[in-house]
Amino acid sequence: MGFADFRERMLSGEMLAGTFVKTPSYEVIEVLARSGLDFVCLDGEHSPFDRGRMDACLAMARALDFPVLARVGSGTAENILQALDSGAVGIVVPHVDSVAKAQEVAKAARFGNGGRGYAGSTRWAGFATRAMPDVLAQSREETVVIAQIEEPEAVDAVAEIAGVEGIDGLFAGPADLTVAYGGDAAAVEKLEMALDKIGKAAKAAGKTYMSFVPKAEKARDWVSYGMTMFFIASEHAMMMNAARAEAEGIHEL
Repeated sequence: MGFADFRERMLSGEMLAGTFVKTPSYEVIEVLARSGLDFVCLDGEHSPFDRGRMDACLAMARALDFPVLARVGSGTAENILQALDSGAVGIVVPHVDSVAKAQEVAKAARFGNGGRGYAGSTRWAGFATRAMPDVLAQSREETVVIAQIEEPEAVDAVAEIAGVEGIDGLFAGPADLTVAYGGDAAAVEKLEMALDKIGKAAKAAGKTYMSFVPKAEKARDWVSYGMTMFFIASEHAMMMNAARAEAEGIHEL
């Protein structure tokens, strides 16, 4: 799978496995591109990505035709533009808790009056080697816009958020939802109800449903909600788990 067909495969309901990348290093992208993962997501919200290091990671991704999303720090037009111009196949936007926010995000990621600013000289557009109609068509066919649903207010409005044109997927944020619901035993039940409601809204609107899971085993539990795309932990967690297991193996000798 490459950049050109990632959105199509995502919207088709194909099971897709990815991970968050927390280390702002293009070598990490180079390694994970050989891992069998379908995509990765650069975590610009919770990790130390600046524009230059995100750009380098996306340059490597484009060179290898390995789909890379970018979770922006916030859904501003500037953040969205920079991630897409550098070459991200799409964006993951945190804290989309209203229809108005969903509409703003979708508009900022799409070309049109008042939307994404056009520049044919970017990496994403081919560094001024392609005609405008081709670049505009690429945006329609390739660009992915994912809204994170991670507040109770977002869950309440999720059917309307899912119906916003230009939103391609809904990402349930289990940690933020659990905290927002009180972070206790009762919050677990509320989270399960939220996951079910988000899944039904995504299905009704024909949008892809996805979430973060710590391991693939959790994904098996959540498929029943209608999820088909999973962000499995991060490269940090994968390194830690593998290193710990090997160290314990030696210590047991």
